[in-house]
Amino acid sequence: MSTPYPFTALVGQDDLRLALLLNAVSPAVGGVLVRGEKGTAKSTAVRALSALLPEVPVVAGCRFSCDPAAPDPNCPDGPHEASGATARPARMVELPVGASEDRLVGALDIERALAEGVKAFEPGLLAEAHRGILYVDEVNLLHDHLVDLLLDAAAMGASYVEREGVSVRHAARFLLVGTMNPEEGELRPQLLDRFGLTVEVAASRETDQRVEVVRRRLAYDDDPEAFAGRWAGDEAALRERVVAARALLPRVTLGDGALRQIAATCAAFEVDGMRADIVMARTATALAAWAGRTDVESEDVRQAALLALPHRRRRNPFDAPGLDEDKLDETLDEAREDDGPEPPDGDGGPGGGGGGQPPADGGPDSPGLPSQNQGEGEGSGQEDAPAPQAPAPGGPGEQQAVPATEPFRTKALSVPGIGEGAAGRRSRARTEHGRTTGSRRPQGSLTKLHLAATVQAAAPHQRARGRSGTGLVVRRDDLRQATREGREGNLVLFVVDASGSMAARQRMSAVKGAVLSLLLDAYQRRDKVGLVTFRGSAAEVALPPTSSVDAAAARLETLPTGGRTPLAAGLLKAHDVLRVERLRDAARRPLLVVVTDGRATGGVEPVAQAGRAARLFAADGVASVVVDCESGYVRLGLAGRLAGELGGTAVTLDELRADSIAGLVKDVQGHGNHSRKAA
Repeated sequence: MSTPYPFTALVGQDDLRLALLLNAVSPAVGGVLVRGEKGTAKSTAVRALSALLPEVPVVAGCRFSCDPAAPDPNCPDGPHEASGATARPARMVELPVGASEDRLVGALDIERALAEGVKAFEPGLLAEAHRGILYVDEVNLLHDHLVDLLLDAAAMGASYVEREGVSVRHAARFLLVGTMNPEEGELRPQLLDRFGLTVEVAASRETDQRVEVVRRRLAYDDDPEAFAGRWAGDEAALRERVVAARALLPRVTLGDGALRQIAATCAAFEVDGMRADIVMARTATALAAWAGRTDVESEDVRQAALLALPHRRRRNPFDAPGLDEDKLDETLDEAREDDGPEPPDGDGGPGGGGGGQPPADGGPDSPGLPSQNQGEGEGSGQEDAPAPQAPAPGGPGEQQAVPATEPFRTKALSVPGIGEGAAGRRSRARTEHGRTTGSRRPQGSLTKLHLAATVQAAAPHQRARGRSGTGLVVRRDDLRQATREGREGNLVLFVVDASGSMAARQRMSAVKGAVLSLLLDAYQRRDKVGLVTFRGSAAEVALPPTSSVDAAAARLETLPTGGRTPLAAGLLKAHDVLRVERLRDAARRPLLVVVTDGRATGGVEPVAQAGRAARLFAADGVASVVVDCESGYVRLGLAGRLAGELGGTAVTLDELRADSIAGLVKDVQGHGNHSRKAA
């Protein structure tokens, strides 16, 4: 087993270290979500935390880590005797984003269950993480069906495995820790709310701090054991402090004054539900215990708000997480005045003042340093979104960017046929989850049994197999896998006309509002998105395909207008993007959304060139929709003609609204291709 990087050797990152330590003191805080760019020690810090946790007493031989003092009466390995207790180190279990459902919740031997009536159960990661840490790197890329299972286990403190009437239940209480790069997309609101605390991390821009990070990292890479040995004393001291804070925690008093400040803060920032109040109370109590005090002070409440509220204030994926600290201080002061004067804060007791900061950096070779990161590169499942670039000159009459109108709920746009892409919520697809549509022989391990088909396959052979009892004699060749139909996420590529014909201020604001609405819909349906814009004499890829819809919204917000309308260039650029993306992810079906009034100007035969470019998409069978932005009493119908060349559908801005009476759900027209043949 490799030697983990010591927690006390981390340089700075005070908020990150504090949030992790508070969860070590009080697991009831509910875990922590770490957001930040690549290479900022997110994974390093989380993996180092497990070494600081106290040992866990367990029932000897129990695969589900039952507590000897209160064993689970429903444990699959039970019932447990009163004796047989042992202790083991706290576990940190990693959940890969590509894990199967069976790997997470455990696998049930269906063959033995049918033939012998035996619940032969192989525990999964949830059982392994019970009374420990469940860590998900790139948690924002976790598939929806795994998110659903995590939400269920976190809410009930137990995991249920149900297969054709055979049920297994075991306790699953764990500390959920996730790390993510916001450029790759956001979390579902339900999962986001399950994280007790959130921390934003970023790389320092100070030379001395970066030098110290590199020095420590290189020393660790050269000899991990020797490096860890140099920090062993600091690790032991911090571990003892965690144990002492845990012991003190039950004696910490949360007074009415602090409770009123918590309630006032949550009300002032308009957070949803009551979970924020409860998490803040637990966090403030843990902060007091960490500082060695038995009373919660105002500074504890303030620090708890900074850690527990930012991610709960987001109303949509385009809202930046954060907290107005001036408003926070004003709210705390008003709540304190309502409750009467509070005695001045003390020195915080042993180990620090109010708020309980983590121990200063120290130990061998280096002085304590302020916030910083470790240089560990962290993998990414998506391409990095490029930084916004200055727009290319669009010729005379270019106008500055205008803000978008308020987004609205759009009609559902879907790709026809049945795909096999990544799980999502837009188009029909063959998936592991959804309604059962048939059966087949399993390819590999059996995951979803089709009971009727299995019985039908086994029934003709019962006499030949010598069946004598009531049980069905089932062989592996009889087992049938259920085929299911659900929904997939698509690649939604926006091609936006930013030419002079779109430059009227109100018109472009409405166009941006429509695209922003479609982006919000893409976020909810778990799509990848890309953005191509065209104006002047050329087109550009404003955003390569990514899961970060807020990055697309940011590019859209700064989009200027003006110049001619190189429609053909925009379509050809989009065709190149889809060609490259098809090589990277052939299973993800594209949906082309062209936002234009249909005009084409500039160059030789611009209308004919645009028609030829559009027919490339029709030949490839790409599903497409044209959002017609033409306005005024006299309409030329150019967008409708473009939709015909694309083999797609045209909708006006008004028809795009879900509450419009212009039509029902739009199924985008398109021709079948190799990636979306009908079943």
